[in-house]
Amino acid sequence: MRIGMESLKSISAVVMRRITRVLFLVPAVLVMPTAMSGQPASRGTSESEAAFKQLASLVGEWQAIQDGVPIKETYTLTAKGSVLMSETKPANSEVMITMFTVDGDHLIATHYCVAGNQPQMVTGVPGDLEKGVTFSLERVTGMKTLDDWHNTGLTVTLDDRDHMTQRWTYLYKGKTGTTIFHYARKK
Repeated sequence: MRIGMESLKSISAVVMRRITRVLFLVPAVLVMPTAMSGQPASRGTSESEAAFKQLASLVGEWQAIQDGVPIKETYTLTAKGSVLMSETKPANSEVMITMFTVDGDHLIATHYCVAGNQPQMVTGVPGDLEKGVTFSLERVTGMKTLDDWHNTGLTVTLDDRDHMTQRWTYLYKGKTGTTIFHYARKK
């Protein structure tokens, strides 16, 4: 059986189209598991993951005295280790919760305040816990008016294995302020 030149050209064109389709499909199939998982690509997360791991070293009980009031702070890892929960209990007030988590190349701290609002603060560059991990206000929910008291930032510094400083900034009726807490690990 002899195949003419026109038939060879026709077969060659069909084969080339099929190869081209396969070459276009291969990258799509390789990318699909990440896209289908709903997870963003892990670009630049190593610094934020390292900072979160440092924050996780706070797990346990801490205590402080602020203006004569004892404060108990308990850190717990939850959600399969992806969230660090801080439960703050001043002796004369209700419990407040702050949730820390990694979001791509930064950390998020959402504070559930006794004032009834929820400031969500994020890091720029996550930083190092020994130098201080600083969160700045991204948004706040639960406020009735713009003059309501709310936190605007938080810096957590591990002074040494058993001592931690928290620097909270706030805004109330247009005036800013800072409250500093010095905690010791409960033994």
